[in-house]
Amino acid sequence: MPNNAPTEAGVAYTRAVVQIGADSRNRRRVRAEERIVRGFLFVCALLGVVTTFAIVFILFTESLGFFEHVSVWEFLTGTVWTPTFANKAFGVLPLVTGTLLTSLIALALAGPVGLLTAVYLSEYASPRVRRVVKPILEVLAGIPTVVYGYFALTFLTPLLQRFIPALEGFNALSAGLVMGIMILPTIASLSEDALYAVPNSLRYASLALGATRFQTVWGVVVPAAMSGVSAAFLLGVSRAVGETMIVAVAAGQQPNFTFNPLRAVETMTAYIVRITMGDTPHGSVEYRTIFAVGLLLFLMTLALNLASELVRRRYKGARV
Repeated sequence: MPNNAPTEAGVAYTRAVVQIGADSRNRRRVRAEERIVRGFLFVCALLGVVTTFAIVFILFTESLGFFEHVSVWEFLTGTVWTPTFANKAFGVLPLVTGTLLTSLIALALAGPVGLLTAVYLSEYASPRVRRVVKPILEVLAGIPTVVYGYFALTFLTPLLQRFIPALEGFNALSAGLVMGIMILPTIASLSEDALYAVPNSLRYASLALGATRFQTVWGVVVPAAMSGVSAAFLLGVSRAVGETMIVAVAAGQQPNFTFNPLRAVETMTAYIVRITMGDTPHGSVEYRTIFAVGLLLFLMTLALNLASELVRRRYKGARV
């Protein structure tokens, strides 16, 4: 026995050393894998940041070439937009009003309907109805926007003209309403997800205090999910502002400075599409108008994002 004891101890020691070495190699391998993953994630994040800065850089540099010939004041305050005409005018307000008009009409339809749909799916619908209705609603988001545009032009506009004889063949009303149908799934789906994520403890506490189900939904659940709901509205508005084909087909391409939804308008995106068709000489002032309009559109969407962030922080602070 005394002769075997050192041998067994040596074997045990050797096994321990081997195990420690294996564990050390595993830890080094795991650290190396983590460094590779972190590096890959950093490259992905950096790619997004670099792409954003590249877009902003191109917009600013090309826009500077435009503003060397046209003053910023004329661009922002002018009410006539005819850069491709013989008598050139570079007032962008007709494009801005056309964009805002169609977007507000879309939001006026999709906002209330989307929120009410989300409340029904989250608070009142049975799980079976929710599983059926939500995918059907999200199918609308997969329809090509050019189909929406021709739907507005060939179906909705003739239908509305029966009730509104003054409605023009190309108009902001039809385009805005169909844009509202287009962004409805976005607002409804994201709002429903935000409402569904509200803890049930808030609902039970409200009901325990004697509130009705209606009071609980609109007094507790909706305010608690307001940050998600506001994000859904922001995303819907961003889609409406950046929509191209619906307004290009149904709203007309007439840059009228008007707030009348019965008239034809031209949005900022529709103008960019029209100019980039190849008829405008590259490098000319007329061509550089697309970068100036694009820069203004970028600043508008940035303002929407900042406003949404302020709303989110406000409601987050109120809940805390």
